[in-house]
Amino acid sequence: MLDFLDFKFNSGGHGSVSNDTSSGNDDSKSFVEMWYQVFLWALFSSLFVHVVAALIAFLRLRKHHIGRWIPLGILTMGVLSPLTGGVVTSAAIAGVFLASDFNMWPLYALLWGVGQTFVVIVISFSRILATL
Repeated sequence: MLDFLDFKFNSGGHGSVSNDTSSGNDDSKSFVEMWYQVFLWALFSSLFVHVVAALIAFLRLRKHHIGRWIPLGILTMGVLSPLTGGVVTSAAIAGVFLASDFNMWPLYALLWGVGQTFVVIVISFSRILATL
């Protein structure tokens, strides 16, 4: 009845290079593998965007006695955002893939992870939050 809740934990899964390459199959089948791949792409794409933004902010505000600390806030949000919202949305994506019995290929994980960062950027630059 609730087959999608069977997470299929594998011992030695994520840290073992030989386990990933020996199977010859690149698609993820368990919930944890799918969640982990999407989450890592969301985390690292968010970190990339926020490091670039923090670097620009630091170069522009380095002479301001208070403004030079703004990049720390940007970097903090670059880590905290995927660790909170990214975990939940990656789990939702992995749950949908598992429930629909789709295979999560690495390219799909990349697109979903980077897509989460892209959606956050679009919402941040739009005025949609002001209307809520």
